[in-house]
Amino acid sequence: MNYLNAIFWDYPEFTHEETLRAFLKRNHNSKLYSWMMTRFLEYGRVVDSLHYFTIDEIAKYLPKLKMASYTLKKWKRLIEVYGKH
Repeated sequence: MNYLNAIFWDYPEFTHEETLRAFLKRNHNSKLYSWMMTRFLEYGRVVDSLHYFTIDEIAKYLPKLKMASYTLKKWKRLIEVYGKH
């Protein structure tokens, strides 16, 4: 099963890892990159999110991302536990 289908059900072009990685590389430090990270954090599994984004990178972007309060709380806790100490 392709786990990317759960994250990008409405954007089938992003359900291919090569396409997704190329998009992330081209759009690093842009609003599109933040949007993509938000999609992962909201709809993806933690293990899948960490496959594309480091915990430190997520910590850096998290204050700027618009997401559900539950998701924000979950990721703050993950960063607290698994981030750099």
